[in-house]
Amino acid sequence: MKKSQVFLASLLIVAVAIVILGAFKFSNQQKTVDRFSVSGTGKVYAKADIANISLGFKTETKATAAEAATDSSNKMNAIIAAVKILGVDDKDIQTSNYSLNPVYNWTQDKGQQLTGYEVDQTLDLKIRDLTKIGDIIAKGTENGANQIGGISFTIDDETALKDQARALAIKNAEDKANLIAKQSGMKLGAVKDVQETQSNSGIVPMYATAKMDLATGSAAPVPAPTIATGQNEIQVDVNLVYEVK
Repeated sequence: MKKSQVFLASLLIVAVAIVILGAFKFSNQQKTVDRFSVSGTGKVYAKADIANISLGFKTETKATAAEAATDSSNKMNAIIAAVKILGVDDKDIQTSNYSLNPVYNWTQDKGQQLTGYEVDQTLDLKIRDLTKIGDIIAKGTENGANQIGGISFTIDDETALKDQARALAIKNAEDKANLIAKQSGMKLGAVKDVQETQSNSGIVPMYATAKMDLATGSAAPVPAPTIATGQNEIQVDVNLVYEVK
């Protein structure tokens, strides 16, 4: 084959390749252009049926680690016994923190000196009878708890609520897509893709922390604080991708 013929054949191959690549690129652009994306949000509200709360304490400084550990065990055993009497099951009681630490005092003359030991311990509770929350806080404090917090409210089974929120979100997205199509003159085709995200946000109330008589070290009777459970919000967000005719 002559060199000129080889050169022409090469040019033809290159030209065909350029046409094919251009067509592929144009096809992808057309696919991108022929899609319309719209988001929707659905929210439902329901009362919580579970309360999560932490009861804890830090012991006074004891001369030895054994004394601090014994004081801690006595207090925690009393707290656990009290909450069980109020109906909290073993499976809903969990120790989330236990630390035995030395306590030091620093002075200009003597520098750092060991003064004793203290224990910091925390119990996480799942309360299923929401009418008992205030009583549990009060009894926990009476039996030695001096750190109370981390209260939150959840719903044990959110499946049906999430289904409702999803249906509302899809309806919201569809209504929005139809309105935009009507205003812009687009003609919507089939839904080609659906993406979903979920978020929960509960209303967390403030409450008064019960107090101990630290002067005597004994627990004084404590009135049960009022705990407002409010309601939880279940939100589902969806993104629908339509084909544009």
